[in-house]
Amino acid sequence: MTHITSQGRRRVAITGLGAVTPLGLTTMDTWSGLVDGRSGVGPITRFDPTGCPVQFAAEVKGFEPAAAILAPEKAVHPRGAGSEAVTAAVSQKDAKKLGRFTHLGLAAALQAYADSGLDQVRDQIRPERMGVNMGVGLGGLPEIEGTRDAFHKTGYRRISPFFILQVAPNILSGQTAILLDCRGPNMSNTAACATSGHSLGESLRVIQRGEADVMIAGGSEAAITPLAVGAFAQMRALSTRNDAPTAASRPYDRDRDGFVIGEGSVVFVLEELEHAKRRGARIYAELVGYAATGDAYHLSSLAPEAEGSRRAMQLALDDGQVNAADVDYVSAHATSTPGGDAEEGAAIASVFAPAKERLHVSGIKSMTGHLLGGAGAFGCLAAVLAVHHGVIPPTINLENVDPACAALGLNFTPNKAVEKPVRRALANAFGFGGTNSSLVVAKI
Repeated sequence: MTHITSQGRRRVAITGLGAVTPLGLTTMDTWSGLVDGRSGVGPITRFDPTGCPVQFAAEVKGFEPAAAILAPEKAVHPRGAGSEAVTAAVSQKDAKKLGRFTHLGLAAALQAYADSGLDQVRDQIRPERMGVNMGVGLGGLPEIEGTRDAFHKTGYRRISPFFILQVAPNILSGQTAILLDCRGPNMSNTAACATSGHSLGESLRVIQRGEADVMIAGGSEAAITPLAVGAFAQMRALSTRNDAPTAASRPYDRDRDGFVIGEGSVVFVLEELEHAKRRGARIYAELVGYAATGDAYHLSSLAPEAEGSRRAMQLALDDGQVNAADVDYVSAHATSTPGGDAEEGAAIASVFAPAKERLHVSGIKSMTGHLLGGAGAFGCLAAVLAVHHGVIPPTINLENVDPACAALGLNFTPNKAVEKPVRRALANAFGFGGTNSSLVVAKI
């Protein structure tokens, strides 16, 4: 019998996780890095940053597409329901048609799919009941910049016939669906730094409405390029601590001076709860609430008192029928920008006033930098694994709490992880253009 909420909606479990991040090439390596308070920030190697005012970033290190999405031993066999099994791996030839953000996203998606155990029961699942929503914020910037340079040097003949496939944001969702034979809803959100939060939330809605039983959802980004780093630097949005990269991202700290750009991908397998239980799936947590709001205020700054962010959190709690007093952890957006951290903190303090004495808040971007389009899913990953393992990752580099943040009375989990039962957690993701996403997860 299908599990239905009191609102008459199907319940949704999280049964698979995949991560390729500055802290590691797997979910467990990434989680270990978060719990240990390890920084993934270092000097830029993706391009020569000479002359750039910011010369560090949070890069994915040691990633080789051949090992992540091409190797036969890593393959899965998704086709079932009477169709011939095929290997879910990209050929060497086809891999050249794809951009770096797609490589990162596919690696995380294949991890999440394998982690879910769905492959063991694919002959019982109609492909039409499986969908994909993989969000991307900026898309294929490395390929755009490289192709433009080649064009200016040698003309039209140097433009790759695969250029459009390398840069189009929805190619990640499309290629994921092809590899895993997902013929249900196929979408790709673009909502700046809230992108993958919305991808998870909208996938939740798809399953709740009964349009699919399984959704592969998350986000990816690979925008460590001269133009992107230079442009964010010109906006004065980035930290300029070139002499101390690992200490550069410091949410809530008095001396924070901007965010650190990162790259990577985080992907979830979301599954209707009864569908998951019937096959004996491991369930990390339940995704119970989601809300999306808009500030309608400014293109790159939060609304005063983070009004839109506050509404997103409250509406997500209401959507999940969760009381603020019952939330143990908030995985904050917390980019390490001078204005944003305090504004979001004030909104958290307002929404969670009944729980402030025992609530923990942390900003994982202190360790990983800002994954932009992948940030929402990454923040939610921290919330899910905090619920699953009973460990709250820290905010590192928090040496002197900003007086404006300290006055809020929140515990920002400075520098060391905290072991404690986490029954429910909320994850925030906010983006340029005034877009806000909040997600609520709960222990089953």
